[in-house]
Amino acid sequence: MAAPEVFTLAQVPLTSHAFSADRRSVAVSLNSNDAQIYSRVSSEWKLTETLSEHDKLITSIDWAPNSNRIVTASQDRNAYVWQQAPDPSTGQTIWKPTLVLLRINRAATFVRWSPLEDKFAVASGARAIAICSFDPENDWWVSRLLKKPIRSTVLSVDWHPNNVLLAAGSADMKARVFSAYIKDVDKKPSPTIWGEKLPFNTICGEYASPSGGWVHAVGFSPSGDVLAFASHDSSITIVYPAAPAIITVKASTLPYVTLAWTTEDCLIAAGHDCQPVLFQGTQSGWKAIGSLDDPSASKAAATTARSGGVGRLNSAAFNTFRDADTRGTRNAPGSSAAVSAGGDTELTTVHQNTITSVRPYEFGADGAVTRVSTTGVDGKLVIWNVSAVGGLTARLGGVKLR
Repeated sequence: MAAPEVFTLAQVPLTSHAFSADRRSVAVSLNSNDAQIYSRVSSEWKLTETLSEHDKLITSIDWAPNSNRIVTASQDRNAYVWQQAPDPSTGQTIWKPTLVLLRINRAATFVRWSPLEDKFAVASGARAIAICSFDPENDWWVSRLLKKPIRSTVLSVDWHPNNVLLAAGSADMKARVFSAYIKDVDKKPSPTIWGEKLPFNTICGEYASPSGGWVHAVGFSPSGDVLAFASHDSSITIVYPAAPAIITVKASTLPYVTLAWTTEDCLIAAGHDCQPVLFQGTQSGWKAIGSLDDPSASKAAATTARSGGVGRLNSAAFNTFRDADTRGTRNAPGSSAAVSAGGDTELTTVHQNTITSVRPYEFGADGAVTRVSTTGVDGKLVIWNVSAVGGLTARLGGVKLR
């Protein structure tokens, strides 16, 4: 089993992350109102840029691979589109923000670029989704709101490959598929299994969480013909609208909060169990195949993790002070009490806390995702090989639940 690449970017939670097209840079939110851009130098990540414009915590980031634009959404009810441009005073290339008129009165919670990168969707706590497109006359981004029949905070969104349909999961325990067609931006969409006539705010599908849990994550399959969503009742639901068929996989573990498709019949979900799990299936049924994490290798990976900043220090003394700060353990290194405490507080998984985001990192020649990246509350960025899947029982057995 190929070992994952582990990087400790910070000692604070990473709420979201997005890679550049060449995977040489990554934009992250370190649980603050700034977005940091790290660039890979050899085997480490170095902080190169800080994007400062928001007043409150940045909740989501997305990086458009073709136009090289970054969009950030925040609890301050604003979003900004960042684009590289020369500084008039120095001539150096800087990231310049452009204002987005969201017209929401609650926090922005999630953001994603459309496949053609000519618009993006911003989920919010205002029971609405802002579909934003650029207005060249005023040099800003304007929005139209998807509202009905959303009854609570929208927690996640995902675009259909046709650049028109949008899936959304919300705290009203529903996953929905909307039409986000904008006449002046989009070409008339071709008919799909989700519908033929698609004016703005058309509801193409609405699906309830099996046991009434918040819908944390949604995602279209690569073809757009299948929808998956993860709920707070520790379930993954797969929707085949053409059949129609709805398949639910219930787990005995903690809830998943993020997911990403790898192929038309495989997806990876992660969340409070601190490890990414591969699910596979067809219209006949779905099941959990295994975890990308290997508890037997996690300890070694943790001690050899490559990182930037403070993560480069790996002495026993430093680890003692770090554990005292982050975990509240005060025992001297090597003591029996320290071993006992470490056994109670350190998981056998690579991530030591909730995984907040999983995203495709590398694609194969056939278009299938071969590697994915995850970030978590433990401040780690991890790159996993999708093919490195082991037995599920052993992997889940390494997680201690209380």
